[in-house]
Amino acid sequence: MPRTAEAPQMKVPEIRKGDQVLVLTGKDAGKRGVVDRVVRPDKVVVEGINIAKKHTKPRARQGRNDRSPRVQQGGIIDIARPLSVSNVMVVCPSCSQPTRVGHNQPSEGKGRSIRICRRCGEALTREGRS
Repeated sequence: MPRTAEAPQMKVPEIRKGDQVLVLTGKDAGKRGVVDRVVRPDKVVVEGINIAKKHTKPRARQGRNDRSPRVQQGGIIDIARPLSVSNVMVVCPSCSQPTRVGHNQPSEGKGRSIRICRRCGEALTREGRS
């Protein structure tokens, strides 16, 4: 019997930009920070966590005109490197405890599911954010 091509249902991401997370392992274990960006589905960059030093050379960049060429300054830069999602845990904004993420369907039954705290049952998504 041939398979029918169905549109895959979009999965709600466990960790999103702006979530507060607790680092579980590594040199920054026990620290809390805010997710700056999600690099891939399995990597996140957290502000102030997993900082690495990058050495850069001064390079000439294209300026808007030839009279004032811009030069990128060289030196040592601190950069936050990505962490694996398995090494961080979401902190619930209402009970301020690290928690696993649960999913719950909205009351009307249609639309995307919402993320909930497994400890207190409150929604992890704040109003105004999707």
